[in-house]
Amino acid sequence: MGRIAIFTDDPGWHGKQLSLAFASRGYSCDYVSLTECRFAIEVGRQPIYIPGFEHKLPDAAFVRGVPGGSLEEVVLYLDFLHALKAMGIPVYNDGRAVERSVDKAMTSFLLHNAGLPTPMTWVLRDHDEALKIAESELKQGNLIISKPLFGSQGEGIRRIEKSTDLFWLTGSHGVYYLQRFIHCEGDGFSDHRVFVINGKAVAAMRRRGKFWLNNVARGASCELIDLEPEMVGLAVKATNALAMDYAGVDIIRNREGRCTVIEVNSIPAWKGLESVCDVNIAGLMADDLINRKMNRNTAAA
Repeated sequence: MGRIAIFTDDPGWHGKQLSLAFASRGYSCDYVSLTECRFAIEVGRQPIYIPGFEHKLPDAAFVRGVPGGSLEEVVLYLDFLHALKAMGIPVYNDGRAVERSVDKAMTSFLLHNAGLPTPMTWVLRDHDEALKIAESELKQGNLIISKPLFGSQGEGIRRIEKSTDLFWLTGSHGVYYLQRFIHCEGDGFSDHRVFVINGKAVAAMRRRGKFWLNNVARGASCELIDLEPEMVGLAVKATNALAMDYAGVDIIRNREGRCTVIEVNSIPAWKGLESVCDVNIAGLMADDLINRKMNRNTAAA
């Protein structure tokens, strides 16, 4: 039986679903925290220490979580993913894809560079200039979202609606990430999540938020929607732009009916999506990893 390392600090429901999917395909899974890994560059030893894989590296690695921390810590965690790939171990999603998506500035740049519609965005160090940008947007009748450069599930995000809100304009470790707020079509607050695996959209849902953040972790409800060609096309192109094996792509349709890509997640959750559809997402990802990456390595050997 082959063995797969699932990198996560909190296996939870998603880890169990992956473990069951791989087990039904002949692979056992070990949950491993990247915080417990280390490099050991010594003669006669494999250079990466992974708990549970001291004598033989895993047949593949599935990334379900990269811990936060200092810049040095995060770089080290990503180094482990890069090193495994360099040693021929399939990593799903790999370190490069994770790097591109956890850095919101690079995500915004890559989406724009690929010609995809994405909100107007400013990323800078200068506080006074950040204030000028926010003030200018407010004068034009626009709202501004201030986000930490790194983060997920809506943590640390503020919406600037009026001049007095500028008092709360703070950078994340000295970096200001400002984005024009997109008003969605219809009443209330909603956006769309399209799940993409190996360049194919497999399911989609509408998330209806209790307020302007539409994260399921913040109480948003889920509603199954059809795979609309426009959204599917944008989601697939966005996933390709960030070179991901799989992704959760967040899209807003604005009041004029135009779609805008607002986020591309390299470690997306899918519990909410599966609550409204009959697609076994863990099984599809397991098949993709095994058939496209692991079997290819076996054939090459």
